[in-house]
Amino acid sequence: MAKLDLEKVRNIGISAHIDSGKTTLTERILFYTGRIHAIHEVRGKDGVGAKMDSMDLEREKGITIQSAATFCTWKDTQINIIDTPGHVDFTVEVERALRVLDGAILVLSGVEGVQSQSITVDRQMRRYGVPRLAFINKLDRSGANPHRVVEQLREKLRLNAIMTQLPVGLEEAHEGVIDLIEMKQIIFKGDNGEDIQISDVPEDRMEEAKAARLELCGAAADYDDEVGEKFLMEEEIGVEELKRAVRKGVIGLKLVPVFMGSAFKNKGVQVLLDAVDSYLPSPNDIENKALDLDKNEEEFPLTSDPEKPLVMLAFKLEDGRYGQLTYMRIYQGTVSKGDTIINTSTGRKLKVPRLVRLHSDEMEDVQSASGGDIIAMFGVDCSSGDTFTDGKINASMTSMHVPDAVISLAIAPKDKSAVTNFSKALNKFTKEDPTFRVHRDEESGETIISGMGELHLEVYVERMSREFGVTVTTGKPQVAYRETITQKTDFMVTHKKQTGGSGQFAKIGGYIEPLEEDFEGNYEFVNKIVGGTIPREFIPACDKGFQEQLQKGILVGFPLIGVRVEINDGGFHAVDSSEMAFKICAMAAIRETVPNANPSVLEPIMKVEVSAPEEFQGTVMGQINQRRGMIAGTTTNEGYTVIEAEVPLTEMFGYSTDLRSGTQGKGEFTMEFSRYMQVPKQIQEDLIKEYQKKRAEENK
Repeated sequence: MAKLDLEKVRNIGISAHIDSGKTTLTERILFYTGRIHAIHEVRGKDGVGAKMDSMDLEREKGITIQSAATFCTWKDTQINIIDTPGHVDFTVEVERALRVLDGAILVLSGVEGVQSQSITVDRQMRRYGVPRLAFINKLDRSGANPHRVVEQLREKLRLNAIMTQLPVGLEEAHEGVIDLIEMKQIIFKGDNGEDIQISDVPEDRMEEAKAARLELCGAAADYDDEVGEKFLMEEEIGVEELKRAVRKGVIGLKLVPVFMGSAFKNKGVQVLLDAVDSYLPSPNDIENKALDLDKNEEEFPLTSDPEKPLVMLAFKLEDGRYGQLTYMRIYQGTVSKGDTIINTSTGRKLKVPRLVRLHSDEMEDVQSASGGDIIAMFGVDCSSGDTFTDGKINASMTSMHVPDAVISLAIAPKDKSAVTNFSKALNKFTKEDPTFRVHRDEESGETIISGMGELHLEVYVERMSREFGVTVTTGKPQVAYRETITQKTDFMVTHKKQTGGSGQFAKIGGYIEPLEEDFEGNYEFVNKIVGGTIPREFIPACDKGFQEQLQKGILVGFPLIGVRVEINDGGFHAVDSSEMAFKICAMAAIRETVPNANPSVLEPIMKVEVSAPEEFQGTVMGQINQRRGMIAGTTTNEGYTVIEAEVPLTEMFGYSTDLRSGTQGKGEFTMEFSRYMQVPKQIQEDLIKEYQKKRAEENK
């Protein structure tokens, strides 16, 4: 295999808000680079679907769910591309891609501009320090305005965005662009935009183009001394000098050059590919770091030198037709088929069975790959985020940021015979997606799946049916209610049992009361026995009995919390008293006293933060109020409103769907547990009736 010229390698991601045209853009890139020979649309009438949407589900829904990997060659540059989802529910796929990329293209719609997910993607790019270009897409659509989008990039994302092109016509009249660096007009003709006509800038637009180029030169002058000097002296800045300055600004994360066109109408894509080559970094331009596990996790730099010790990161797992497929980014060294590699997270050694380069769901075998490359392997048992070396070095890459799950769903197989496949599916999904979590609710006995949103879980339920043949029933998960008491109540309970021979005797007196709000913990036991009315050895049995009985409340069967129990009196029998007798007596004390202590049901309250464009503020607040929410505060920043509220968890199911429909898909929310609070009287009565009905059915 020929040695890779790293200067001619680009590892890039394409990410954006949902429906901005990322997958369509990738499809055009593959067409112009000769990787595919016909263009198919995301929701095409030919039924083929976009090349990068290889899952049936993706083709049906017209959205990207998993990031797909491919590579292509433009002129003499090899480009590894990861096409990532834009939907907020699949955010971990974006995190995974950005973790291993050297550069990115941020795609924006020329009509909608900067949207909520564009802000999320930008935040993720900043987290991983990813240099980027911006591509304003859909200039053929009615209402397209690239100038407004550039302003939004500056105001909403605080990016130093600078136009490198001007549009030639907008909406139906969109034909191409004016390149401000080379000062040429580029028109895209032909069925697939492959006929490129380059000419001088028309006279009637020369003034506008000169002013825009001057602005571009002024922005680039800050990153290159020669260009800066010429700009100050008002001398002509050459094409190559300007390109060099823009590249320095991009790699230094200081400048975001803006390109434009219409991927759907095949305009502007080839020029964007030239820009990827000219401005985005090669693996040599990016400094990656690893942690030396032999030196107390001391950071050290990695270089893409193929001769150095191997360091590579597994950034994505996928169960393919031939078993687990592991996507790897090689940061340093060389890996070949048959080599022995070590997983530094587990210490396990394994032989590299097969190396492939990926083209969506197709693959090409390769014998070896080196620093800077992205490849995939079969037969590697590992987790997402594991580091591999050749054993000459003991290093680890820092792990990815995995967001917390925001929604849960109770799930069970319809057919009892499908339990094995049901378990297999859950194991597979949790391994390949760290944001998909599974646990068994001990209180309700249900299997609960948790994820980033309803669509996220819906996709896994659908995949369970398609890939494993398991039809499942889903329900609203059982909310983990709690019970408490609201007033102090005394008790004096005697437990007496006589059955031939030694009997059982215990007597306990004291009181129960609610704990103070600021008390840490949910239960306190206070022993105030004096004078040996209860022998010391029986005191722990009393504590045990109280705790055991508090596990099941009397109103809705959930644990009692916020209770203090004090014992201060009692009695015993020299022969008939025992630990068991005092434990039973303590349990009876709770059972008999709680109904007189004015018990009530508590529900979990979630701290919810909703962000949406300002025009939807009223809608969002209305939705929160309808869900028994208490609004704690609102802040408005750059056209976006952030509303903080406390909402009962039971009211949050179905909220993401309502929020999206009420905000045209632009609203997002996060939630986390805050505290427990009493439920309103009417709801408590309904819950008690439901619990009594359930008990009656169980006792039949």
